[in-house]
Amino acid sequence: MLRLAVCCLMFFLCLTGRSFAQQRPAGDSVAVRAIVVGTDTIPSITLSIFNVYDRLPKRLRKERERWTRLRNAVYVTYPYAVSASRVLKDVGRDLDRCTSKKQRKEYLASKEKELKAQFGDKLENLSVYQGKVLMKLIHRETGENCYEIIKELKGGFNARMYQTVAFFFGGNLKSEFNSQDDRDIELIVQEIQLYNRFN
Repeated sequence: MLRLAVCCLMFFLCLTGRSFAQQRPAGDSVAVRAIVVGTDTIPSITLSIFNVYDRLPKRLRKERERWTRLRNAVYVTYPYAVSASRVLKDVGRDLDRCTSKKQRKEYLASKEKELKAQFGDKLENLSVYQGKVLMKLIHRETGENCYEIIKELKGGFNARMYQTVAFFFGGNLKSEFNSQDDRDIELIVQEIQLYNRFN
């Protein structure tokens, strides 16, 4: 009797388990293409095509990192170099109109205050590396290195003082753009100009 009860219970559980397994909530199925092979139905899904690349060798990864760092620095600093070129042309033209030393000094003080308000915070946030790239770009745009510009506008003492500060941070205000040594910078600048970002 006990055996019969256990067998009936097992039979009942198997039936209810099978019925639960076959029941699906509404909207739970997804229609896919299928291939019938013999008595089997196999779902067929077409994946989009993608390329698989092997990892770059270490020296090429380092070169790509160097290039990417330089490219980012040029993209960040080139607008400032273009602005510096325009401002220096304007300042040079306006200084030629100044008749006295006092008038010249007042003009330079007002222009410096104006430029600090406009660019001060942005330039302070540049990294040392971006600062070095900016000095080369300023020389490329103006034809004068930063030391000469400061010496011309603020005097030799200030130029030497700024040069000393730059030296402690690994920079050099006398650094100049050389089309042979800095051809990567030139290529990136040409890329920027090609896309007409700055005219």
